[in-house]
Amino acid sequence: MRRGSMVLLVVIAVIVVACLFVYGSFKSAQNQLVQKKEAVRSAWSQVDVDLQRRADLIPNLVETVKGFTKEENSVFGEIANARAGLLNASTPQDKIAANGRLDGAFGRLLALTENYPQLRSSDQFMRLQDELAGTENRISVSRRRYNQTLQDYNTFVQQFPNSIWANILGFHENDAYFQASESSRTAPKVSF
Repeated sequence: MRRGSMVLLVVIAVIVVACLFVYGSFKSAQNQLVQKKEAVRSAWSQVDVDLQRRADLIPNLVETVKGFTKEENSVFGEIANARAGLLNASTPQDKIAANGRLDGAFGRLLALTENYPQLRSSDQFMRLQDELAGTENRISVSRRRYNQTLQDYNTFVQQFPNSIWANILGFHENDAYFQASESSRTAPKVSF
């Protein structure tokens, strides 16, 4: 075999190996992007399930409170509007915003109950409040898992060479993180 033919075969072999490496990198990144995107969807679904559970519990609690209070219709209307906003929201960003409004309205309802000691000692109210506290814990855990899964996805999309493949395949960063509301970032004033 002539020297020129040997060099040509080596060059072709190097090109084939390089192409196989690039193809393998591409397919690996594609599979991981799909897996991570589905993990984000799954984590979001769990948040959505927990938010729905809370939205289903709130009317029962509101009805219990209504039985003990007569003049507090503005708080009840605010909760109804916030709950409807949460149920009608379609995107994660909309649900996150609606959830913040519901949190605020629900906080005002719980503050209202402090004016009615007989309500706070009601068995039904205590049971609903315990069930709601458990649901809030579930929401907290599922939010944390969602944020961690989203962070993992976003990190993968930004890393080289994944960022190249992500751009080619149409995978982009997702910034729909759950964050603490502005009101929860300030310490409450407690007076004894």
